[in-house]
Amino acid sequence: MLAFWILFNLFALVMLVVDLRVFHRPGHVVRFREALGWSLMYVAMAAIFAAALYFWQGPQSGLEFVTGYVLELSLSVDNLFVFLIIFNYFAVPDEQQHRVLFWGILGALVMRGIFIGAGVGLIHRFHWLLFIFGAMLVYSGIRVWVMGGNQIDPAANPVVKAFRAWMPVTADYHNGKFFLRNPQDNARLYATPLLIVLLVIETTDVLFAVDSIPAILAITLNAFIVYTSNVFAILGLRSMYFAVSGLMKIFRFLHYGLAVVLILVGLKMLASDYVRIPIGVMLGTVAGVLILSIAASVVYPERAAK
Repeated sequence: MLAFWILFNLFALVMLVVDLRVFHRPGHVVRFREALGWSLMYVAMAAIFAAALYFWQGPQSGLEFVTGYVLELSLSVDNLFVFLIIFNYFAVPDEQQHRVLFWGILGALVMRGIFIGAGVGLIHRFHWLLFIFGAMLVYSGIRVWVMGGNQIDPAANPVVKAFRAWMPVTADYHNGKFFLRNPQDNARLYATPLLIVLLVIETTDVLFAVDSIPAILAITLNAFIVYTSNVFAILGLRSMYFAVSGLMKIFRFLHYGLAVVLILVGLKMLASDYVRIPIGVMLGTVAGVLILSIAASVVYPERAAK
């Protein structure tokens, strides 16, 4: 099994490097059709992986992966709203956004791996943690319902405040660099605003992980399925941002659907000792709630005057 872990992580790393170095050159603005093509490619790769799991470990594992992937991908869509807020707040040039997302997602993969390993291990040793995670998900769902897209204030990020007090930051972006030395100031090292944006995204992802990791642990405790479904969702997140960033406001009811999904998954975790919900029913419920929220957003769009 260790060989599969190593091979999968090598695959994820290669896809990130190829994506950044080959298909997205420095200073390249990602257009809609290109981003849509990459997004569909990652979805197709996840489908192929699900089919491989189906024949390798059986139908249950295949369904668990699909359910976890749909759940993680839907929660990741909520991340896109926050990315849009962060990039707009810091006025990140379009050609530099992909570089920030690359390093942000690479850091997210490392953090998710640590969180998943710790979460699965703790639940196996301390079963009562399931109820803590379930309560956290219900609370998160209520928070998302109430606060919607206003959950993140980039200016109030404590990590950014501490970093600014420790290291000087330049006023302008410098061709995608994170650091530079000022020859007029004894070659002192300066950070650029692009590094500040990366810090905001990385620390924000910790908050997302608090929601997403317990959510998928309610679906399965198979660490390999939990990790791979997370990785596929995160790999496709970067391209998905550029594909739908211009359409974000269309899905005005999506965060309500995500809130309902979090609450339902939390309740499933709280009732896991008393009620066994088939994985197929859970997959259909999650997909149905998301489809209804998207359909409602299309049928009842936000008025332009508002």
